[in-house]
Amino acid sequence: MEKITMPQAESRSADLVNENLELLKQIFPEVIKEGRVDLEALHDLLGSYADTAEERFGLNWAGKANARREAQKRSSGTLRPCPEESVDWDTTENLYIEGDNLEVLKLLQKSYHKQVKMIYIDPPYNTGKDFVYKDNYNDNLSNYLEQTGQDRRMSTKALSDSDGRYHSNWLNMMYPRLKLARNLLTDDGVIFISIDDNEVDNLKKICDEIFGEENFFMNVIIRANSRGQTYKQISKTHEYLLVITKSDATELLELEKGSDNSDLNLVDNISNYNIRELRNRNPKFGRHNRPGLYYPIYVNTSIADKDGFFPVSLSQNNGFNVEVYPLNSEGKESCWRWGKSKFANNISNNTLNSNLIAKNKSTGGFNIYEKYRKTTFKPKSIWDENGFLTESGTVQVKSLGFNSEFEFPKPVDLIKRCLALSTTENDVVFDFFSGSATTAHAVMELNAEDGGKRKYICVQIPEETPEDSEARKAKFYTIPEIAKERIRRAGKKILEEQKAKNDGLFAGETPKLDVGFKVFKLDSSNVNAWDSNPEKLEAALNNSLFNIKEDRTEDDLLYEILIKYGIELTEKINRHIIAGKTVYEMGAGSLIVCLADNITTDVAESIGKLWNKVRPEDENVKCRMVFKDSGFNGSDEMKTNTMLILKQHGIINVSSV
Repeated sequence: MEKITMPQAESRSADLVNENLELLKQIFPEVIKEGRVDLEALHDLLGSYADTAEERFGLNWAGKANARREAQKRSSGTLRPCPEESVDWDTTENLYIEGDNLEVLKLLQKSYHKQVKMIYIDPPYNTGKDFVYKDNYNDNLSNYLEQTGQDRRMSTKALSDSDGRYHSNWLNMMYPRLKLARNLLTDDGVIFISIDDNEVDNLKKICDEIFGEENFFMNVIIRANSRGQTYKQISKTHEYLLVITKSDATELLELEKGSDNSDLNLVDNISNYNIRELRNRNPKFGRHNRPGLYYPIYVNTSIADKDGFFPVSLSQNNGFNVEVYPLNSEGKESCWRWGKSKFANNISNNTLNSNLIAKNKSTGGFNIYEKYRKTTFKPKSIWDENGFLTESGTVQVKSLGFNSEFEFPKPVDLIKRCLALSTTENDVVFDFFSGSATTAHAVMELNAEDGGKRKYICVQIPEETPEDSEARKAKFYTIPEIAKERIRRAGKKILEEQKAKNDGLFAGETPKLDVGFKVFKLDSSNVNAWDSNPEKLEAALNNSLFNIKEDRTEDDLLYEILIKYGIELTEKINRHIIAGKTVYEMGAGSLIVCLADNITTDVAESIGKLWNKVRPEDENVKCRMVFKDSGFNGSDEMKTNTMLILKQHGIINVSSV
């Protein structure tokens, strides 16, 4: 039986370096020699395409190499479950995680690799008044635990623009986090990043490096302040929203116009519509380069409907005798936007059933029009609606009963637009600078509006609220404490509003809308690491015998196993009492865990029967079994007998922690 110990590979987060080596080995197997890359051989295979750092375009700063290496390091931490702070623990698929987002991103690499459709983040803007995370690249987890100890001091520090590393510190904070976040995005995923003038240029450059310059989608201008910053010579009213895609597979959705569709002010037998000219108005296109789109259309002028539209045809017969070619205002040859086949499939002799019609021009002759029926639109690159103002975010949190506990919360409508552009019914949404939890609020609100089942993962470092702040006066000691309460109140309000509308989200008194969330907190591993310090030999030997930390629960250990084996934290866990012991089973038996003491052969036999009861028909699905090593009471004979019994039932992969 394999025993998983610290810092063994299985006990830590994903090994990104080894994964990269494996990818390189698949493409160029000859350059991997004794587990290392032969750079000279790789250079020969790639040809003479190398350049020097001085000749290469790119963004460099003090600490970049360390920041890149930090993204590859593995975490030995864990996420401890906190059901008492959660809502609907057993049923919710939403996550709220307290901890340094760099370590949390590492821990999520296995479970959520390519699972996240959309990321929204609102990182520190580096104004000198906000905070930049102070990473310790030697041991970031220990640094985090030390800084969030009894005195609750944070691993952040304020920077001033006189600091020689003002921009470098910010870039060192952002680079590894964005690098790890990219791994979590689906191939058609997208990330939205709010930022202002201080770092927008640098942020764009590191995103070009991490995501690829070709995946820069748009830099949206947001009107965030109606009055502007009046203390400057030019009153600044805007912020930015960088939109970066994972690959060219990403396609943003269009937005719904609203229930009135006021621009579709005409109606026929099919639906509401408006009209737009069928002629291609782009002067670059015409008969000279689109000959297949240059052809005559014939108009029947003897039949006009109530709006003055005439039927059209490709044939000159039965009254269709007025010939129309695609000519511009100067009489020069242009072209149509549709080919003949598409044209033929969209016409009818009755204009009320046709998608193409003709209308008199004021200067004489006829124009050909397409009936435009779309109820969606593509947003412009400037978002200036009042709902995106920062003060709207303040009004929204005050409507939940808060006073001034939040400073400058992002408006819900802003995140909802990002969600509407990038997500559909069951997508996962991620925010690792969660702050006031606007993203969680927006996901719940949009799900209530369109019946979606989007899930969110929010991560926030437990930053302490200032001593003299309104939040502290209201007994909120950290940012997550306020944010969790905001989610609770927002979820309750949304349920009440939907229930009052009676819009189908409720079956009896049971809401179908998920307004719950599971709380997890970053901590060191539940398993004692071996300490090689000779002065601590006695404690190390004791830890090797009783390797689970005394203050940790069975649930703590269970969720660490899920994280390290790459299972989602919201996976349904079935609890079975067999042979007097609690056994956890999930994924149709693909993982079975027993963390009980005093394991016997009866327990092993019962687990084997459980596997045969729950196993799927697919023979490729195998069972992974995990025990607590101390559960065998030091008996190697019991371990051996357990292995043999489980093997008889088809369970071969057995480990202990």
